[in-house]
Amino acid sequence: MNSIRLFIAVLFLAFFVAACGGNGDRDSQGIPGQGSDSGERMGILGAGATFPAPLITAMADDYRDLTNRRVTVNYQSIGSGGGVRQFIEQTVMFGMSEAFLSDEVMQNVEEQTGGKAFNIPITLADVVPTYNLPGIEETLVFDGHLLVDIYLGNITRWNDSRIAELNPGVDLPNRAITVVHRSDGSGTTNVWTSFLTRVSDEWRERVGFATSVNWPTGIGGNGNEGVAGAVINTPGAIGYNSLSYALLNDMSYGSVINQSGNIIEPSFEATTEAANIELPEDTRILFTNTPAEYGYPIAGFAWMLVYENLDGNNAINSRRDAEELVRFIIYAVTDAQELSEPLGYARISDAAQQRSLDMIRQLKWNVEEIGSQILEEQGLL
Repeated sequence: MNSIRLFIAVLFLAFFVAACGGNGDRDSQGIPGQGSDSGERMGILGAGATFPAPLITAMADDYRDLTNRRVTVNYQSIGSGGGVRQFIEQTVMFGMSEAFLSDEVMQNVEEQTGGKAFNIPITLADVVPTYNLPGIEETLVFDGHLLVDIYLGNITRWNDSRIAELNPGVDLPNRAITVVHRSDGSGTTNVWTSFLTRVSDEWRERVGFATSVNWPTGIGGNGNEGVAGAVINTPGAIGYNSLSYALLNDMSYGSVINQSGNIIEPSFEATTEAANIELPEDTRILFTNTPAEYGYPIAGFAWMLVYENLDGNNAINSRRDAEELVRFIIYAVTDAQELSEPLGYARISDAAQQRSLDMIRQLKWNVEEIGSQILEEQGLL
């Protein structure tokens, strides 16, 4: 585990040193049709989930260099709820969320714009149980029912027999468990509570899943950083964080037994494998408690939210703006996936990438299928 953390930290530092140092000798060969002489500078504005913010920022930096600093992507990290709200209010060109748009929102968008709202997978949100147990070097193992009972307040001490049963040979302390959860609306909470709901009827009936729930017990922390801070500063605490955040903050995190009965240590490969299932065309699916044999069970997509009829979004002022947005989305689901693992994120699966390209193909400006045109221009159609 320590070697993985060191690997992530070194690559994370190296990436941003390179980014800050500039890439003045790079050209735009990776983005067909994007030369330095191809038009005035312009900006793409997005907002939403905090989890993918470092990745989106890295994509934005790389894309700016690929377009010879002609196209700037500005991303506001305000949470999934804020991203959905601004998407609906049409104050941004794209939103980001770890919770897909509801049927009601999808219907309202179609009524207002004459086209669909697309939920395009950009990365995968993996959520891990983090904990603070001084003196415990082993990676603890959890299963869904154990996590449910801890978060319901039914298991209150670390040396409980059910924890010991899953962790034979570990000298568990007789220490009280402090449960930590998010106090704000969060896509990370949506993924975590979705998993608990799928493994427990009691959790489904008493709590359910959403970006914000009425927690039965525990203390709240604002954002990934708030939960992490509470766990780090409270011996005996347990919380939940994205894997990338746990790695970069040197937090202890556990393995989780999946639906197939396999103990899965969180990893890029296991998270990507979780999404290697049959996906609906619109990708609006929660695959927590995945049936994938070696998939990590507490994971879900982080989606980019985009209007099918780009001219129906008041934040997009011209065909040129729409075309630049389409090119950036294509880049995000193809070449930019190379940025994922060095920053602690899992690449989207091949199936998810194909679904994303299928949705991009349908993007339009005043009925004209510019998504299809640009995909063909880049040899991806």
